[in-house]
Amino acid sequence: MENWIAVFVMIVAIAAVVQATMMIGMFLGLRKTQARIEQLAEQMNTRVTPTLTAIQSFVEETRPHIAEIVADAAEITGRARGQVQRADRVMSEGLERLRLQLIRTDQIVTGALDTVEEAGTKLRRGVLGPVQSVVAVVRGIQTGLEFFRERRNERRPPTAEPVPESQDETLFI
Repeated sequence: MENWIAVFVMIVAIAAVVQATMMIGMFLGLRKTQARIEQLAEQMNTRVTPTLTAIQSFVEETRPHIAEIVADAAEITGRARGQVQRADRVMSEGLERLRLQLIRTDQIVTGALDTVEEAGTKLRRGVLGPVQSVVAVVRGIQTGLEFFRERRNERRPPTAEPVPESQDETLFI
């Protein structure tokens, strides 16, 4: 059993040496990596620092201009809103006035058309009624005259030469 303990102690000693060697290797690898990272950081610092400085100075220079632009935009927006509200009010008032004028115009035109229709009816009654009466009287007279002519023509003896119908029509026309 004592041999076994010596074997286990040897295995533990070898494992400790291997572990220590690995730790030393890792330490050396980390030192190399740290050196590379420091070198990259230094390169980035030399390249980025001027750019960041330029950006910072640009931002500092443009900050008042940007604030002024934002203030102007806010003022323009406020004025535009006011103008739109005024325009809306004017358009609403204009449309309301136009609506009232259209209603008034409709009433006037309707009244005028009613008056014209009434005047036409009165004109027809006042003028056409008597004209129709006169026409009836004239037709009655014409009918009476035709009746007397026909009777007179029946009493006359027939003439030797009857007038041809075409001449009669020519004389009539």
